[in-house]
Amino acid sequence: MVRRTGRRPGNPDTRESILSAARGAFAEKGFDGASIRAIATSAGVDPALVHHYFGSKDKLFLASMNSPIDPVDIIVEATAGERDEIGARFVRAFLQMWDGPRGSAAVALLRSVVGTEWTAKLFREFILTQILRRAVPRLDLDPAEAHLRVTLAGSHLVGLALARYVIKVEPLASAPPETLVAAIGPTLQRYLTEELPGVFPQV
Repeated sequence: MVRRTGRRPGNPDTRESILSAARGAFAEKGFDGASIRAIATSAGVDPALVHHYFGSKDKLFLASMNSPIDPVDIIVEATAGERDEIGARFVRAFLQMWDGPRGSAAVALLRSVVGTEWTAKLFREFILTQILRRAVPRLDLDPAEAHLRVTLAGSHLVGLALARYVIKVEPLASAPPETLVAAIGPTLQRYLTEELPGVFPQV
């Protein structure tokens, strides 16, 4: 018999208590305002146990969101290469995630986000801390423009996900991924790296 290695799953009730406390803390105080110690106290466990189950605050937040991915995976893939192809790579990596085995979990997450203000708060924190905060340094954007540029790109991708995977608007829902990469990639490229007339005037 082969002994399994790695972290043991532990007591599922304890793990769920931590996740429940984390969701409440993140929704109420935001990612930065919620501490591991406060979450542990609310869950009735030692802070070391939170680290045992989840490893870090970022990973705890992703688990509390039931996120099927770590957004840094998409960000790294999209920003590795020529700058003038970032838009296309973002769309391609995004579609690969949604069309892959984790897509159904991503749809469930998106459905929950539009259901209540509480889940919407969590999703806003997700966008701000897990996507924007990680993406901006890798994109080498002007700090004065960075957050608006990335949120414009993000809003387009969320809209794409809603239309293609949740509402399933045709022919968008069944279009080949590369068709969407070719159609949407240039728009994301403009949001991220090109002039946005009337928003950031060139001097």
